[in-house]
Amino acid sequence: MKIFHHLCNTLALLLLTTFVAAQNGPITAATKLPAHPRLLLLAGEEEAIRKSIAADKTWEKMHQAIIAESNNILNKPPVERIQIGRRLLDKSREALRRLFFLSYTYRLTQQLKYLQRAEKELLAISAFSDWNPSHFLDVAEMTMAVAIGYDWLHKDLSASAKTAIKEAILKKGLEPSLDPKYNSWLKATHNWNQVCNAGMAYGALAIYEDQPELARNIINRAIETIVLPMHDYSPGGAYPEGYGYWGYGTSFNVMFNSAIEKAFGRDFGLNSQPGFLKTAGYLQNMTGPSGNAFNYSDAGTGGELQPAMFWFANKLKDPSVLWVERSRLMSNEASKLKDRLLPAIMIWSGGMDMKNITVPKEKVWVGAGSVPVALMRTSWTDPQAIYVGFKGGSPSVNHAHMDIGSFVMEANGVRWAMDFGMQNYESLESKGIQIFGRNQEAQRWEVYRYANQVHNTLTVNNEPQRVAGKAPITGFSKVPAFMSATTDISEVYQGALAKANRGIAIVDQAYVVVRDELETLPRESTVRWTLLTPADVKIIGKNRAELTRYGKKLFLQVQEPANVTLQTWSTNPPRDYDAPNPGTVLVGFEVKMPAQAKGTLTVMLIPENAEKKVNKKVPVLNKWGQTAIPVK
Repeated sequence: MKIFHHLCNTLALLLLTTFVAAQNGPITAATKLPAHPRLLLLAGEEEAIRKSIAADKTWEKMHQAIIAESNNILNKPPVERIQIGRRLLDKSREALRRLFFLSYTYRLTQQLKYLQRAEKELLAISAFSDWNPSHFLDVAEMTMAVAIGYDWLHKDLSASAKTAIKEAILKKGLEPSLDPKYNSWLKATHNWNQVCNAGMAYGALAIYEDQPELARNIINRAIETIVLPMHDYSPGGAYPEGYGYWGYGTSFNVMFNSAIEKAFGRDFGLNSQPGFLKTAGYLQNMTGPSGNAFNYSDAGTGGELQPAMFWFANKLKDPSVLWVERSRLMSNEASKLKDRLLPAIMIWSGGMDMKNITVPKEKVWVGAGSVPVALMRTSWTDPQAIYVGFKGGSPSVNHAHMDIGSFVMEANGVRWAMDFGMQNYESLESKGIQIFGRNQEAQRWEVYRYANQVHNTLTVNNEPQRVAGKAPITGFSKVPAFMSATTDISEVYQGALAKANRGIAIVDQAYVVVRDELETLPRESTVRWTLLTPADVKIIGKNRAELTRYGKKLFLQVQEPANVTLQTWSTNPPRDYDAPNPGTVLVGFEVKMPAQAKGTLTVMLIPENAEKKVNKKVPVLNKWGQTAIPVK
């Protein structure tokens, strides 16, 4: 009986809190809300999509692809509640993909088979015992999935289905988000906040008329707390968690902003959060001519279509930010049909004519923040162009690796300097590895792919980088003859070096220079310089290596110090829980630096067609780009 009274008191407190918050927040009882459908696409707005489809073959092709994939879903059994490790997330994501595709296809075709199949999926998910609140991303995506299906199909769902679905949204989605045991993401400054707030807001909007006070509380809570991760886009738009999590956190942030603005006719100041709209420039520049992204931190190696970029392009009124997305959109990659948010592109694109997507003007993009980056290229249209992605930052940032000072480099259509990116989480967690610690002693740093030894940076005395250290971008240049950026990486080598500064430049549009200026402590230090590559490496001199891939060549030449001996290291990992790394090798050198000494490491990366253009005189770093950037 005591337990019952305790539960009643707790519920009463939650309801009181809900009522008070709902009265004082941005959304009040007087706030008007459209009838169903109200999420992203109001009743009658399908006509604008139909006009886009009729006017542009690209959008007709995408529309037909979504329909074709919906047809593939028709004969599949509904998703089952099969948990992998601590996650139900793959099932939540598949549910979101299916329900978004099927609901879109029904709204645009009005063919009953899509409605019926979506209702079957909705009922199966609603009957799950729970949506796994202990890993709340699972709940967030499942709630968004069911909310879209319920809202978009509301008029035509059976009465019994509506009852079951809205009860599931309430009991398995919204109510667990009120429990402090499950909602620590409300204070997070990373993608969990963005995804979970978006999912909960969609659920609240879907059943608003049935639970108005609770719904207002959840929407107000989201408006107030989603700004926490949005602060990390300031000042310039660089997303601290990297390309892969930009596609997650930012896309769900856009799903939230877009839905709120559509439902209430205003954005509550969210779109004007400092740096948020500028993040389109970050994402646009993160892809090299090869089509692969700069995959630092926990990211995959490939790039992919990002529907949210079309929302940004319309907000910015700048179609040029879609240059990379245009090529992805017009390709025949079946992979984009795996994107669970793909139907949103038909809304956010506004029927944009592909001919209006122009070549970007800038070839250098630099963004400050907790993980500052510099992104440089010699051309947007030449697939043989040189591309460099270069980063500072800190290993302490969510999903970060010990890759401070690292870079990727492309030339002649080949990525010569690469990054492994992430390892599948479950492959590590299933072996008992704790991969999300962020202090110096965290087990995360024992994972082979996460350590500085396998990144394109420095390792001193075979020690890890310092987690507490931070490296700002200290200057850059957009001058075509010497595109460059510099960073002070001293803090991440605290206790190993007195000072460490690194710069990377594309010289005369022809080759790349990497320069490190170092000062040692009152003891001798061994510094290792490494480059990770998928190329075949042949040492052709003490200070010169020939890299070969796809019939193309790149020469790695050490300019300073003169007496180094290049070598290679295997990338076979030392532990059984590490992922294998076939077809890759580390190339570089080690130097012993005396106590309290200054030294310079200068390395040229020379495409085979540029050898005659190399200028052996490389200025000291303080003579490089002097353009300052605001540091957060």
